[in-house]
Amino acid sequence: MPDSRPQPPPRPPSSSGPVPVDPAPLLLCGARLTDGRTVDVRLGGGRIEAVGTAGSLAADGTRACVTQVDLTGYLLLPAPAEPHAHPDTALSADGGGPVSYDPRDVRRRATEAALLQLGHGATALRAHVRVGDMAGLGALTAVLRTERSLRGLAELTTVAVPRVLTGVAGADGLAVLRDAVKMGASVVGGCPDLDPDPTGYVETVLEVASEHGCPVDLHTDAADPARLARFAAMAGGLRPGVALGPCGGLARLPAEPAARTADRLAAAGVTVVCLPQGGCGAVDRRGAAPVRLLRSAGVRVAAGSGALRDVSNPVGRGDPLEAAYLLASRHGLSAEDAYAAVSASARAALGLPEVRVEAGFPAELLAVRGDRLSEALSLGYSRIVVHGGRVVARTSAVREYCGSAAEMEPGLPRQGRGTA
Repeated sequence: MPDSRPQPPPRPPSSSGPVPVDPAPLLLCGARLTDGRTVDVRLGGGRIEAVGTAGSLAADGTRACVTQVDLTGYLLLPAPAEPHAHPDTALSADGGGPVSYDPRDVRRRATEAALLQLGHGATALRAHVRVGDMAGLGALTAVLRTERSLRGLAELTTVAVPRVLTGVAGADGLAVLRDAVKMGASVVGGCPDLDPDPTGYVETVLEVASEHGCPVDLHTDAADPARLARFAAMAGGLRPGVALGPCGGLARLPAEPAARTADRLAAAGVTVVCLPQGGCGAVDRRGAAPVRLLRSAGVRVAAGSGALRDVSNPVGRGDPLEAAYLLASRHGLSAEDAYAAVSASARAALGLPEVRVEAGFPAELLAVRGDRLSEALSLGYSRIVVHGGRVVARTSAVREYCGSAAEMEPGLPRQGRGTA
């Protein structure tokens, strides 16, 4: 079992790990945008340099040596972000026993999980990591090492998640939480529902976060409207911001108290991170937050994937497009609003700059085979992921119909072999 209180030296946030080299200029050719235009997009220095009509930038002699990627047949979108990942327990469902928090096991699982989610399109991930108790600081150390090793492929940030913070039993948890922030955890999190004094727990988390200028990201079922109102009142105005999730209990409240609670969350500027694919191990109850109610009250709602094949969801995929699909199919959001929950809203919840397919914006992009957004959410198998201005992942799906007269019939839909 790992030592519960390892003491590695503090890690300056920008001085460790490999330093990514500026990517070579890249030209994305013939991509379709959600407004129906077909365009070329030139990337350089990690940003979008230019967007022009198809063929116009390829003919630009000033950048003749630019590497080209043919995106004919692909829809080009701002890349999604994952605001609620649990890499320390990911891919552990088939372990046949308690989850191993040995740092070597955690690092292997965390790396594989991050790469799986990157392949789905998530170029930024917020990783909730248990600290204290049996995990000690070993799991956090492993995830921080994963963060450094994946620099240039994906952007990871870590959330320190202690179990108990109040009373005599919480003294050690508070000490470990402070150590976790010194080690490099950039967000202060936790599970107030699991503490004997939930209000005291939140007060402690907000105090630590305020001391270090960190965001706050808390797990709560949100089944108690009075408690959630107190949380919102305490969190109101905290910068750089507070997120709560998955808040499935709000959907089980009567309409009037649920609406009042949503109004209080909106007034406090709290972001709700819902988990359409299911819950996570930090919250006992399942069920998704009332997304439409929260949005109508003015609450920023982001969507995460939650558990990735751990005991909370043994079949979890960690796919943001699936989360958006469920928001559209189950919660009645438009395809555009559903995708915004896993892209623009998720990035805002993580404190990341906005992405648009326009000149000057960060080159964080996802190309999905399809003509329109609803099609991408329904059958988005083939994907090309761009992070920091370079292609970092490709997934190619081929569908063939063999041994049937149908394959000879002209005009039938099929997904052919892509060349990108």
